Amino acid sequence: MPLDRMRCLTNPGLMHDFDTRLDARPERPGLYRIGDRVYWIFRCRISRFEKCSPAFRSTESWHRLRYKMPPNSSRKNRMTAPKFRRFKLDGRKIVMLTAYDWISARLLEEAGIDAVLVGDSLANVVQGKGTTLPVTLEEMIYHAEMVVRAVSRAMVVVDLPFPYCQSGKKRAVSAAARILKETQADAVKLEGGRNRAATIRAVVEAGIPVLGHCGLMPQNVREYGGFSVQRDREQLLGDATAIEAAGAFGVVLECIPAELARETSKKLAIPTIGIGAGADCDGQILVMHDMLGFRDEDDIPKHNKRYADLGATVKDAVARYAEEVRSGSFPTVEQSF
Repeated sequence: MPLDRMRCLTNPGLMHDFDTRLDARPERPGLYRIGDRVYWIFRCRISRFEKCSPAFRSTESWHRLRYKMPPNSSRKNRMTAPKFRRFKLDGRKIVMLTAYDWISARLLEEAGIDAVLVGDSLANVVQGKGTTLPVTLEEMIYHAEMVVRAVSRAMVVVDLPFPYCQSGKKRAVSAAARILKETQADAVKLEGGRNRAATIRAVVEAGIPVLGHCGLMPQNVREYGGFSVQRDREQLLGDATAIEAAGAFGVVLECIPAELARETSKKLAIPTIGIGAGADCDGQILVMHDMLGFRDEDDIPKHNKRYADLGATVKDAVARYAEEVRSGSFPTVEQSF
């Protein structure tokens, strides 16, 4: 295709000038005829959008349609690390939940969640494993990319899986950069306190926002000998202050006494997000599968509250479907063509 026609396809502003020159040229067969056909198809597609009202053409929805932009490509109202910190200054509680797929994240977004964590807990509730240790960086990226595509306002934080934050600053920065680059997430979460402060600082200095995590750290489960409440006041306060000093924009406090969480929250300028840490943290997070009742009661930790029993709902729906299929009452005329 001639260069002037190719320029016209990529720059609608040249169309009027091209129309005039096209009318002045004699009709030529072959390549020009093919070029004209492509041009007019493109021209018709543009004219559909030009017929829209000026008010609609000024909206984000028009630009998404006109330029085939994905729904979350313009995220002016997105929760960011500075906004996250301001929530504490404004006295606003931060609401977080985990999500691992597109439809779940979309529902959380529509419900008004502030931030979504793509946690390495997917090893437990999605993969059915006993600890978070087996989940890989590639699996975290795979799930995080789906979650990011589902949301336009909530912050998306992605866990840095074992053993990247335990393997030195260089590996942690490289893994965190891959997460942001390949998923378009907003931040990463790193487990560890004073012993990980240098790593957190290196990731932050690389331009990657970090949410810290201390108290019970699931990636240290082998060291703990199981999951247990962490009660060492000096250790926790030292870890939390080190995380703040390293540049994290917030910190998750997991499974610590409520009084200790209250003291830590007052001591830090950055927001604290509690999970099993009492009501005085600056925000709360739960595992979505636990709070919606997808798992059995025996598998649910004490700090979880069930807001629904979707496990029972799903089993009942599947049982009724199976009964109708076996009896021949599904599908009916209404579900047939």
